[in-house]
Amino acid sequence: MTPKADARLYRVVRAIVLAICRPLFRVTIVGTEHVPTSGACIVAPTHRSLSDVPFTSFITPRVIRFLAKQELLDNPLGGWFFARMGAVPVERGTADRGALRALETALRAGDPVAVFPEGTRAEGAELAPLFDGAAYLALKLGVPIVPVGVGGSDRILPKGSRLPRVHKVAVVVGEPLHPPALDGGSRRRAAAKLTDELRDELQRCFDEAQRLAGS
Repeated sequence: MTPKADARLYRVVRAIVLAICRPLFRVTIVGTEHVPTSGACIVAPTHRSLSDVPFTSFITPRVIRFLAKQELLDNPLGGWFFARMGAVPVERGTADRGALRALETALRAGDPVAVFPEGTRAEGAELAPLFDGAAYLALKLGVPIVPVGVGGSDRILPKGSRLPRVHKVAVVVGEPLHPPALDGGSRRRAAAKLTDELRDELQRCFDEAQRLAGS
C-alpha cells in the first residue's frame, strides 16, 4: 500500500532544507506559476544528481511524491521518516511496472508525483533518451506533466561523488503539457508523441537552468 504523506512534517522538513540550501547554493527558482495548485500532476525533472530531489521539491509547497526503494522504508527509522514524507515505495527488481503502479495509486489520490523521465542519473548538457512512463501515466489518467530543469546540481553532488560541493543552482519550471484525448487512437503512438514534446520543453528548461546556474 502506498503510504499517505504527513503534509505538516513534509512542509517543516522542506522549509528547513530550503532555508539551508537557498542561501548556500544561491538557488534561483523560475516558473513556479506553472505548477498546478490542486489536483494530480506529474512533475518531470532532469536528473544529474541525488540533490535533484530536494531542489525539485522547492517548486511548490504541495507534497510531491517521490519514488523510494522499498529497503529504505524497511529500516525502522527510514520507514517512519520516508513514509511520512510521502515516499512511494517500489520493490527492487520490479522495474518500470512496479513503479508505474505505485505512482498511479498516488496520482489517483490527487497527489503530485515526480517521475525522472531520463530514468537514472545522466551526464552532460543534453538530455538522455526519455522513457515514456510519464507520458503513459498522463494519458491514462488525464493529468498534466510539469517539466522541471535543474541546473548546477551536477556540480554539487555528481554521480559517484560522496561529498557535496558549493555551486549555484537554478530550477526552471516549464508550462504544463496536457495529454490529448485518445479518441480511439493508439496509446503507444500518443505516448511517443507526448514524450517528444516533453523532451523539447524539458531541454529548453534545462538549458535555461544551466545558463542561470553558470554551468
